[in-house]
Amino acid sequence: MDAIQKTLVDPLQPYLHPIVSSVPKPVHDAIISLVGSSCHNTLLVNLDLAQDPACTSLAISKALGIAIVGASGIVKVPQILKLIRSRSSAGVSFVSYALETASLLITLSYGVRNQFPFSTYGESAFIAAQDVLVGVLVLTYAGRSAAAAAFIAVVAASVYALLVDTTLIDGQTMAYLQAGAGALGIASKVPQILTIWQEGGTGQLSAFAVFNYLAGSLSRIFTTLQEVDDKLILYGFMAGFSLNLVLATQMLYYWNSPAQPKKQQQQQQPKPKQAVRKSEATPAATKKVAAAPSIKSSPKPSNKTPTTRRRG
Repeated sequence: MDAIQKTLVDPLQPYLHPIVSSVPKPVHDAIISLVGSSCHNTLLVNLDLAQDPACTSLAISKALGIAIVGASGIVKVPQILKLIRSRSSAGVSFVSYALETASLLITLSYGVRNQFPFSTYGESAFIAAQDVLVGVLVLTYAGRSAAAAAFIAVVAASVYALLVDTTLIDGQTMAYLQAGAGALGIASKVPQILTIWQEGGTGQLSAFAVFNYLAGSLSRIFTTLQEVDDKLILYGFMAGFSLNLVLATQMLYYWNSPAQPKKQQQQQQPKPKQAVRKSEATPAATKKVAAAPSIKSSPKPSNKTPTTRRRG
């Protein structure tokens, strides 16, 4: 940070101080609520990144957290639009999205009950809502409308039990569920990885969502280390990053591969020709006879009788 302070921030301070002084008071209050008064004065008022490294790390963590929460509102939109336009769910695993929805709902409830900073778990709410929509679309385009309605009912009941009526699940049970949420988050990636491998292509899977998930899970490891002293959440994000890395690798591999998905290859393969029966086969001799010129038949005798000359 000393190098950045000397080479970048110090030369710009004469230009930055007037901008900072003109920032409205509500903005300063919001920053104070995020990083505290001391870090606010050090980083924003004094423009000193090297004075307190802990403040700098906290500010970076808060900025990443806010960016993740903001980006989470649109991270699955390309996937949703891709499903709607193609009206096909090929390459997208419903089981993967169902498991991820359960994991996100538990993580959201756990963060709310423990009063963690919203920037450390806020994306769970936005991504869970988009996952539900993706799951409904996948089931609908697969011709399973009844299953889509049942999925919505299960999600609504889970939201009520986890967030609305907190007396149904106590704190100890919630901790167990959070431990299971990490396992669910890991397990949610496995069906999608297997689906891509079995079909030999990514189908309607959105590359935007895959790579954003990879960046988000890596950022979440950093923000959790800085702001939340909870190993359950940290290990879950670390495992999720590992499997997101596998998905991103698959996306790159099949993106550059000219081969078509296995299902399309099987559909496009020509059917084997049926064997010709011996009775239907044409012998070579018959072909020669058929090809020989036909002999003209002799003219038919006339039916008219010759007329005799009358003698005089």
